[in-house]
Parts: sequence; structure tokens; C-alpha cells
Amino acid sequence: MPQSPTGELVARTELRVCADPHNLPFSNEQGEGFENRIAQIIGQELSVPIKFVWFPQIIGFVRNTLGAGKCDLVMGTVAGDEVMETTSPYYFTSYVIVYRNDSGWTFTDFDDPKLKPLHIGIVAGTPPGNLLVSHGLMVNAKPYQLTVDTRFESPAQEMIQDVVDHKIDAGLLWGPLAGYYIRHGHLDLAMNEVKSEPQSPRMSYHIAMGVRASAPQWRRRINAAIQKHQTEITAILADYGIPLLNEQGTPLAR
Repeated sequence: MPQSPTGELVARTELRVCADPHNLPFSNEQGEGFENRIAQIIGQELSVPIKFVWFPQIIGFVRNTLGAGKCDLVMGTVAGDEVMETTSPYYFTSYVIVYRNDSGWTFTDFDDPKLKPLHIGIVAGTPPGNLLVSHGLMVNAKPYQLTVDTRFESPAQEMIQDVVDHKIDAGLLWGPLAGYYIRHGHLDLAMNEVKSEPQSPRMSYHIAMGVRASAPQWRRRINAAIQKHQTEITAILADYGIPLLNEQGTPLAR
């Protein structure tokens, strides 16, 4: 296939998408994830078939997929990621706190004294853990693993079920995971955005697609496809229960 002076492929006969084969709600081999569906929209706009290149989303994911030239697009990454070039964002979301609707309290912020005795779930190494530490709430926290074999384990699903089963009082999770499991399971749980605080990691992120830095024309084509089909993309995200924010950081109606 001919290349441009920058090394970029001029013609493309398929859209090779890097994806985890066991990582709902994002992707799986059965095509049931929202990233599977969004990739199909991009492929249709570019008039090329989709080919998913499967690799578990663990340390080395980008190096062994996009970086190795085995695929051309990573569907969900933080905009401005330092490891790869990113497209325009296609959604804005945040970490959330999940708790039972019948718990008798409503989350406002971590200064609420009602949180002091509560058992709160936290995935080890994720940004909300800093907030638990800074507000003195880690003493009763229950940790969940960050890196697991997604074929057999789902810390997010386990945490959600522990909230339902009264094993913990609340859980701090990445919004797309929490929203999906609540929607998918028709669970009577509340979900509130966790806001960023000074001197702590940010809680909300613009999500984009990752491409190689050597492919600027390809990036522009993907950006155009995202812009053209943003309404459809947003509808898919809403269908999966993904909590979305507007550009001012205010939650959109779910």
C-alpha cells in the first residue's frame, strides 16, 4: 500500500480497531459493547469494513497493538493522552459515587459528616482514592483490584453487587462502568458525579480515540466522522447508561 512522505498510509481497505475481547460495557468479541457499535458507525462513514484486533486492556496494551502497527484506532482513551495522538473527544464523563436509593442520604460532597462511618468501595489506584484519604474516609474503605483478568473478574460489577447486597454502603467507580451496570441490571441505585477538588487528581475526563502520531490525515478523517455522527454516538452512550457531562461539567439528563 502506498505511503505519504510522513509514512502515513494513503489508502485504507479496513478499519482495524484495537479492543479488549472481554471488557463490557466497552467492547467484547460478540460486538456487544458501546465501543463496538461506535466503531461500526466510524467504519460506515469511512466506507471500510471493521476488523477488531483483540488484546486485553492491561499494561502494554497500546505498545502491543497501535504501537506495533497491528491496528489503527483505539476507541476509548483520555483526550491528550501522552502515549498516542488523540482525536476530538466524543464524550465527557466522570467518576461517580453509587449508593442505594433507600439509604436515607443523598451525596453532596466528601465533607458530609454522614460519610464518616460508611463503608465505601474504591478500586485501588484510581483517582477517587485520593479524596477518601484527604477527607479521612479511608479507614472504613473496602479496596477492589484494579488489574484483573477480565475474562473471569469484574471489580466494578462486584462493587455494584456489594452495594446492592448491603456489604458496603457506597462505591466509587468510573462513571461508564457504574452507569452500565445500574442500567443493565435495572438496579435501584443512585449515582452522583464526583467533582474534582484542588490538590487532587481530576475526576472528569474528555474521552477520545487514539491514533498514531504519524497519521495526521487519518486523524482528520476520524475527527470529521465523529463530528458528523456525534448525535448517534451520544444516543448509543445514553442507551448504555453512560453518565455524560456538558462542557461546563454539568450532568446531562439521563
